Amino acid sequence: MSELLSNKELANKTVVDFLKKKEKTKTKFYFNDLCKLFPDDKPRQIKKIINVMVTDEILEYWSSGSTTMYGLKGAGKQAAAEGEK
Repeated sequence: MSELLSNKELANKTVVDFLKKKEKTKTKFYFNDLCKLFPDDKPRQIKKIINVMVTDEILEYWSSGSTTMYGLKGAGKQAAAEGEK
């Protein structure tokens, strides 16, 4: 496990900064997009961090039924359409 991934606060900041930087053009990302932020780590380790961020309500899942994507909690058109805050 890389130093970046082993530091929860730094890993969270890395993901949130990436999502906020892209927010104007895109609000939902595939898991593989998030894996690119942690090039030295295995997907299973990354998935654990992302799932904790969802549990902590920093991120949220979005599913079309066949695809699962991740985004910042409450960001994007989908959140507004469902009446979320």
